[in-house]
Amino acid sequence: MLTFEEKLAIIESFPELERKDVSLGRVNFHYNMSHYDQKNVVYHLHPNGNGFVYAGKMTGYQTNDKGMVNIRDFTEKAIRSTIRKSILSLIPKQTEVTNEPKEEVWINENTVTLTLLKEEEIWNVYADDNILDGTFNSYGEATQYLDEEGFSRI
Repeated sequence: MLTFEEKLAIIESFPELERKDVSLGRVNFHYNMSHYDQKNVVYHLHPNGNGFVYAGKMTGYQTNDKGMVNIRDFTEKAIRSTIRKSILSLIPKQTEVTNEPKEEVWINENTVTLTLLKEEEIWNVYADDNILDGTFNSYGEATQYLDEEGFSRI
């Protein structure tokens, strides 16, 4: 089994990860460029050598209920590979980005219209006169909200 210091050196070799010291000497590493709510790539790396890597969007790993795989007995190669896959899983695939429109108009049965607009990395829903009705982290969240409110795409 690799030591805490060896695992720490491996993880710190990923410049895209940001170290966050937490309680009891444990360390987390965040991928702040994640396009999902999930930012923790390495979770609770402990001085005893135990720790977890996010594998919730990957296949071939036995994960806990948080989508984490235990790396206690992983080799250096396995840790590097799992972390690299984890980071890549937090970047949207090209098709996820290109299939989303930049702007849509939605209407309900009372002919009220709302505009769904992608601005930077968020989705905003506007009523008439550019009144902000809601802000969402993803296209899916925004369209789910509009569906639930009785709106459909024009």
